[in-house]
Amino acid sequence: MNEEMLTAHATHCPYCGAAFDLLVDASQGSHVTWEDCPRCCAPMQVGVEVSCVLGDIERVTVARDDDIV
Repeated sequence: MNEEMLTAHATHCPYCGAAFDLLVDASQGSHVTWEDCPRCCAPMQVGVEVSCVLGDIERVTVARDDDIV
């Protein structure tokens, strides 16, 4: 993990609705990972889309773990 590439992204837990800042790592490029909600500890799928040209975060999606297709 490159700490210089961490960006705080405001989001909500898809389970309990708690608002929190999620640290997103753009140095990995586009990726999918799982994080636990800091309030209810439910597993959330986090999708990160990073521009392959500029390396900037284009989109962050947070979904329920049981909604994964």
